[in-house]
Amino acid sequence: MTWTLARRAERLNPSIIREILKVTERPGIVSLAGGLPAAEGFPVEAMREAAARVLTEAPREALQYAASEGFGPLRDWVAAQLATQGLKVDADQVLITTGSQQGLDLAGKVLLDPGSRVAVESPTYLGALQAFAPYEPEFVPVDCDDQGPVPTELQAARGARFLYMLPNFQNPSGRCIGAPRRDALMAECLRLGLPVLEDNPYGDLWFDQPPAAPLAAHAPDQVLYLGSFSKVLAPGLRLGYVVAPKPLYPKLLQAKQAADLHTPGFNQRVVYEVIKDGFLDRHVPTIRARYKAQRDAMKAALEQHLPAGCRWQLPDGGMFFWVELPEGLDTLALLPQAVEAGVAYVPGAAFYASAPRMNTLRLSFVTVSAERITQGVAALGRVFQQALESQP
Repeated sequence: MTWTLARRAERLNPSIIREILKVTERPGIVSLAGGLPAAEGFPVEAMREAAARVLTEAPREALQYAASEGFGPLRDWVAAQLATQGLKVDADQVLITTGSQQGLDLAGKVLLDPGSRVAVESPTYLGALQAFAPYEPEFVPVDCDDQGPVPTELQAARGARFLYMLPNFQNPSGRCIGAPRRDALMAECLRLGLPVLEDNPYGDLWFDQPPAAPLAAHAPDQVLYLGSFSKVLAPGLRLGYVVAPKPLYPKLLQAKQAADLHTPGFNQRVVYEVIKDGFLDRHVPTIRARYKAQRDAMKAALEQHLPAGCRWQLPDGGMFFWVELPEGLDTLALLPQAVEAGVAYVPGAAFYASAPRMNTLRLSFVTVSAERITQGVAALGRVFQQALESQP
């Protein structure tokens, strides 16, 4: 028997990040590649105690099929938490998803036809490009500067099904869009009638001050908002959520039912037991303090070891530095040399929907000690310096 693949399957590609992570399993490699949260921050004991309570107080309910919309108290918690950030929504607009990555897939499934236009930042999150690609859209890159997408460039996205943005400590750039730029972007989106898909997995990981209000607070009926518990609790739970405008919610729910019926009810109940009494208010600041110290270590290492002509922007939160090397260097071509030198990174080309800038790379600072960060960046500096010196 010969299997015939659907046309959409041809658009499925492996994640370069996942492929690089296989390399980092080699002994001695300093991995600055993976966008993984630090395992030291996982609240193991709180999870253990919460799981025991759930299995004691509601074992059969927790292990049974559950509502597709999600666990009611957890949906209430999400709505109340968003209200503190300026986004007022009803709990019945909250759909609990199997990670926020599923939210991207559901959005693509419900909103995209073959040939539909999707506007994306340039660069943008690789996982979003992977999620949307099987639905055969036409990607429309929007030019960005250090403050985020340039509002005047949105004219090129007129007629797109939506504009996908990560306003808080973006993956890969680490950039956080300030309030004035958010105001200008949303004013232009409203003028153009351009819906927005706002992805916010990193917003709680700020170092000195929280980000501005969500984009969805400007126009709740025009923004589909995604959130996640992966970066503040543990990614292995695969727990995220979608906050949808009420007219859009039923179709997202139906797509969710077709995909997996519901997100694991046991996981939802355990997470709710952990967070219901303000645990995150105590826990997340410890993550921020750890990440800020590692951010500072990488900043110092970059300043000391990268050759002249390299450029980066200091992130005010999140997990990443985005580095631009002098023109003419190709970070994809240089990756094997870096691995040979004992360090791994993610080449920047993977984060572009089109016209990739080959001299860019993403570095993650949250899973490596300050000492290992310095070691890894020093090795990178030597590789890049040798490449510069060998240029004709």
